[in-house]
Amino acid sequence: MDTDQCEEAQHEYVKKDVFLLVTDSKNPKYTNRLIHEKSPYLLQHAHNPVDWYPWGEEAFEKARREDKPVFLSIGYSTCHWCHVMERESFEDEEIADILNNHFVSIKVDREERPDVDAIYMAVCQALTGHGGWPLTIVMHPDQKPFFAATYLPKEGKWGRSGLKEILQKIHHLWLHDRKKLNEAGTNIIKAIQEMKSRPKGAELTKEILHHAYAQFERTFDADYGGFGQAPKFPLPHSYLFLLRYWQMTGEPKALEMTEKSLRAMHRGGIYDHLGYGFARYSVDEKWLVPHFEKMLYDNALLAYSYTEAYQATRNPYYKQVTEEIFEYVQRVMTSPEGGFYSAEDADSEGVEGKFYVWTPEEIFEVLEETEAELFCDIYDVTEQGNFEGKNILHLIDVDLEQKAKQYGLSFAQLEQKLAAARHKLFLHREKRVHPHKDDKILTAWNGLMIAALAKASAAFGRSDYLELARRAANMIERHLTDNEGRLLARYRDGEAHYLAYIDDYAFFIWALHELYFASLDASCLQQAKSLLDQALERFWDKQNGGFFFYAKDAERLITNPKEIYDGATPSGNGVMAFNLVRHYLLSGEDVYRETAEALLQAFGQQINEYPSGHAFSLLALQLLSGNHAELVIVEGKDRHTYDKMVETVQRAYLPLAVVLYKTREQNQRLNALAPAHQDKQAVDGQTTFYHCVNFACRQPVHSIEEVKQALVNNT
Repeated sequence: MDTDQCEEAQHEYVKKDVFLLVTDSKNPKYTNRLIHEKSPYLLQHAHNPVDWYPWGEEAFEKARREDKPVFLSIGYSTCHWCHVMERESFEDEEIADILNNHFVSIKVDREERPDVDAIYMAVCQALTGHGGWPLTIVMHPDQKPFFAATYLPKEGKWGRSGLKEILQKIHHLWLHDRKKLNEAGTNIIKAIQEMKSRPKGAELTKEILHHAYAQFERTFDADYGGFGQAPKFPLPHSYLFLLRYWQMTGEPKALEMTEKSLRAMHRGGIYDHLGYGFARYSVDEKWLVPHFEKMLYDNALLAYSYTEAYQATRNPYYKQVTEEIFEYVQRVMTSPEGGFYSAEDADSEGVEGKFYVWTPEEIFEVLEETEAELFCDIYDVTEQGNFEGKNILHLIDVDLEQKAKQYGLSFAQLEQKLAAARHKLFLHREKRVHPHKDDKILTAWNGLMIAALAKASAAFGRSDYLELARRAANMIERHLTDNEGRLLARYRDGEAHYLAYIDDYAFFIWALHELYFASLDASCLQQAKSLLDQALERFWDKQNGGFFFYAKDAERLITNPKEIYDGATPSGNGVMAFNLVRHYLLSGEDVYRETAEALLQAFGQQINEYPSGHAFSLLALQLLSGNHAELVIVEGKDRHTYDKMVETVQRAYLPLAVVLYKTREQNQRLNALAPAHQDKQAVDGQTTFYHCVNFACRQPVHSIEEVKQALVNNT
């Protein structure tokens, strides 16, 4: 309910600042300041009895003025345990009374403010040894934290204190032993600033690539794919590294681990077999039971990985998975403006996974009897269920060839029957209450999806994917770029807000490079260079190396972290290293190579200690230390030959190559953007292919067969 609606309703209010108690039962009982925010997560809490503030000076000034600690709660709108904590505590009037009387309460959407989240998540991990959301922090009005936790029940259980007891204890300490809290806050900040802002440098050599591979090999699950034990995360950037390692070394197991994992994930319950798209992670080692929320970034990075697997193996299975992901994204996650929404919730109607699970009775209601029997047998739908008495559809350990024989069908016939059944069930499922969708548009995550679409458009020859990628990139230029050409981080409901973070720059520059390789449009390369230069000016740490998380002229927080570890998304610094090396190979400008080397050097100790956790940094190192190639195609009089050369290069798996496309119209512009390659021109008016490896150029060629042979000889 906004302010105008409140006034028009002519209800009685008890008002304190903008915190409202609505006495009419037809309307929410409470409305707080979050009602004026755009974040779907903050809006979910706008009718809590807690007197929430958004992050900002108003809240901290109130805390200073009233001498109260700040209670900070960080989450996101599709977070299951965030919903649980809201129901148990933040909708509870007893908890609200404690918070409203003794604390100043702030709500933060981690997806809008990843800078705030990164800092206080580091605090939580340092204090407790683990992290997650909802993130619960209590701190001084000067933003120095002294308590951290994740989900807390209202009352204590399992030998752990509940939120009510913790708040009461903190209030007592605040009144009677403030010195202890002051010392804790000071010590925590000192440790976090040291850990997050000053990475320890060390040299990185090519040997670290082999160490990373060995780590992946040790932790690989030979039975079910993926790495480590439950819970299992997709980790798509790991497969990008392994595919490149396979190509560089010929190590067959690197490819085997990748293929085993990609197939296992797609066959598991982590994949939506009816509506497509991947869930966040699996709670078990088999990929059976997902945490049901679907994130844009997971699906973007997985689509990119399946596309590369297709290019590397030419197995159409991987192409099919990518196309299914994009079908889901187009149908569910695409905005009218062309951008992509952020996520779908795990819950619907307050129940985790309710939208996705089935009983045999429901299957038999939709399908004919023999069709239902076949489907239930193959997708493991039983009376007992495989998830809380119901069934997650999956194909784990199912041999479809054997099943086809069992039912007297050819494999193609079985596939046809299953596809028809899935379509009927999908249409029936569409009538259910859908999970909540977080419809904000984030520059960083859109960058990942643009990169994936552009990559697939080139690999598959899909012009429709290229159009989707272009629309999204244009949307970012129109709606998420300010008058000075600076990126902004979030767009929703007509409003763009927050200066972009390093992840926004890194992921969108990656997208622009991919868009150039797919579209041949030199303006993408120009924009990538402009944003690279912006990032160097606004984020680069000239003293210690590396990119800060937020810009030097943005809001100052207690520290400005520099992230290199790849989590659910790759780190901004890792992707920037990759971008810098690729732009150096395209342009020949040494400043980009030198910066990439300085960046990797700055984080060298961290990468050396745990190389497999820094996959994107290793992609940059692979480009710097491997047999990287610079390919230049120059259009001559024969446009047909030029187009066929472009197609040949785009379809190939060339992860250690960059490609410059010189059309007659863009030749002059590209000479300025890529001065290292300005001497490469059409020979005798013929379309010409230049192939340089480690800066040594081979004899230029003019036929498609010669191009194919050149690519075989150097991949």
